Amino acid sequence: MSLITESSAGDALNDAAAVFATVRRRLFGIAYRMLGSSADAEDIVQDVWLRWQTCDRSVVLDPPAFLATAATRLSINVLQSAHHRRETYIGPWLPEPINTSDDPGLGAERGEALGFAMLLLLEKLTPTERAAYILREAFDYPYGQIAHIVQQKEPATRQLVSRARKRLATERRVPVESTEQRRLLAAFLQAAQNGDVTALEALFASDVVSYSDGNGAKLAARIPVAGRSRVAKFVAAFSSHFWLGKTIDWVELNGQHAVTLTEDGTVTTALTMTVGDDGIQQLLWMMNPDKLGHVSRAVA
Repeated sequence: MSLITESSAGDALNDAAAVFATVRRRLFGIAYRMLGSSADAEDIVQDVWLRWQTCDRSVVLDPPAFLATAATRLSINVLQSAHHRRETYIGPWLPEPINTSDDPGLGAERGEALGFAMLLLLEKLTPTERAAYILREAFDYPYGQIAHIVQQKEPATRQLVSRARKRLATERRVPVESTEQRRLLAAFLQAAQNGDVTALEALFASDVVSYSDGNGAKLAARIPVAGRSRVAKFVAAFSSHFWLGKTIDWVELNGQHAVTLTEDGTVTTALTMTVGDDGIQQLLWMMNPDKLGHVSRAVA
């Protein structure tokens, strides 16, 4: 290969990298909302980059649209197989928390479909419904472009989004202000450490559920605990030992207040909650070491 040809190839690759860099955050944001996993989202982004390097870029009229299409379709494929992988998961599966206080690259024009409550609800949608909803509600893509991405006709795509909205609306509760969520989390920490069942019950909604994602990790409950009285007694039962020797730090995860528990320099737990006007609705304990990478960096 001549020096001129080598130089041209290098320039073309540099141009490709520059284009990719402008949309990388959005690609990660799409993939993370689709999969609920930072690690899987990074794999999708890397796969899209490899495809972008090797494709015939001269025929691509709209590179951002091409790259978003690739990221979404790859995410749909991964999501379709993820359910089989989770059959061997030990205990409840929760979305992997990510630090949003320093903009890790979510590319979120909107905060839609980023909070834990919504990510959990999105699990109830089909992969194609989830993709259409995220592209429309989180990134404001036009229906025509969404239709191309999910390989449906535009009327069918509108129906996908409409159906997803209706399914989510039946279970979605009106969120409270961020300051109220922090107040309740602080009150919960105090009551939990004191083992105060009465104070805990006063904070909980009647149908509160506690989920612990540990995939077999020590101290992580393997089944959800539901109901105001049961959750209060469950939390109080481990008050004498669970919090000992741990440092509590406040962080922002998925756009909401959360705390981490650190022992001997290692983050062992990330705790956050979903809150409604009737109190704490869900306690979300992340104790799976494989999902605490972003959390650990947030604390550091």
